[in-house]
Amino acid sequence: MSNPSRWAKGVALVTAVALVSSCGLPRVGPNKREIYAGSVQKQGDAFVVAVNDRVTAATGVVPALGFGDAFLNAGRVGSDTISPGDTLGLTIWENVDDGLLAAETANSTTLEEVQVDGSGFIFVPYAGRIKASGNSPEAVRRIITDKLKEQTPDPQVEVRRIAGDGATVSLVGSVGTQGVFAIERPTRTLGAMLAQAGGITIEPEIAQVSLIRGGHKGTIWFQDLFNHPENDIALRAGDRILVEEDTRAFTALGATGSQARVPFESQTLSAVEAIARVGGLTASAADPTGVFVFRNEPAEIAGQVLGRSDLVGPQRMVYVLDLTEPNGMFMARDFSVRDDDTLYVTEAPFTQWSKTIAALTGSLGAIGSVGTAASTLGVGG
Repeated sequence: MSNPSRWAKGVALVTAVALVSSCGLPRVGPNKREIYAGSVQKQGDAFVVAVNDRVTAATGVVPALGFGDAFLNAGRVGSDTISPGDTLGLTIWENVDDGLLAAETANSTTLEEVQVDGSGFIFVPYAGRIKASGNSPEAVRRIITDKLKEQTPDPQVEVRRIAGDGATVSLVGSVGTQGVFAIERPTRTLGAMLAQAGGITIEPEIAQVSLIRGGHKGTIWFQDLFNHPENDIALRAGDRILVEEDTRAFTALGATGSQARVPFESQTLSAVEAIARVGGLTASAADPTGVFVFRNEPAEIAGQVLGRSDLVGPQRMVYVLDLTEPNGMFMARDFSVRDDDTLYVTEAPFTQWSKTIAALTGSLGAIGSVGTAASTLGVGG
């Protein structure tokens, strides 16, 4: 007669193997075979493309930032040009004891904070309404002198320009001091105005500077403001300046050091750098032949990659990197990761075997427990 305890162990072993075989083991995502099965070549909806030099060149498109000609060609506003909203200070000397403006014991009169109105005019007693905007303080001085000399002999006039509301720009975002700043002689350009506001408060490598003028907007990298002097453009009254952090990011999934949405933190990012940013490949699980980058590619770029001209609209592209190839690391170094890409690393085939063995080992432990229980109960004694 057979040993029931041995019979119970056999039943448990068969059950464990059946469960492991029929139930999917835990894993981080699809394997290489499943990804390739979703390709257009196999009636799927994505193009799976191995990365090479041609693919790297076609996809290495980094969104360009820069100012248009309207910004670059605008000359600096003269530091002495008066604008509506500016404030002027006037001092008038008269060459008589009893002048038009001066008090009895003085021969000069000071008019502080004379506001230039919205139409560009100021009012000076006995000189009347005078056009100030568009003129320099020297030109206004001559106009006032000509008006007054008809009523008082040899008047002497001084006109001082004080920064006013009409010649200002606003700065917001990641700057030392947000607010409204006057355009003055030292702050007539973008770089000088940012310095006046206390500089930026984020890492220069990820800082973007946007300038809005009317209905036009231009954006540059903060570093390009100094690396390319032509970007230090002249300011105009009413300009709005925004400094903000680069918002581009990619998502890392699979057998990597971490799974997360990761910001770029640099103007460009290669596949090797992206892998390093998430802690590299998981040494105990990753398949270095299965590094994938998922992306919605514009039709014109996808057409260059695939050698086609009939594509319409964004295309689902899956780029494959094999780090075990002789030039695999070079390909990964040269391949550019872009905003909203998904970096996915598959698990090595042996990982599933390891999980299977681990599951079976746990099952065999359970079998031993069943046998022990059978002996304890005295089954077949």
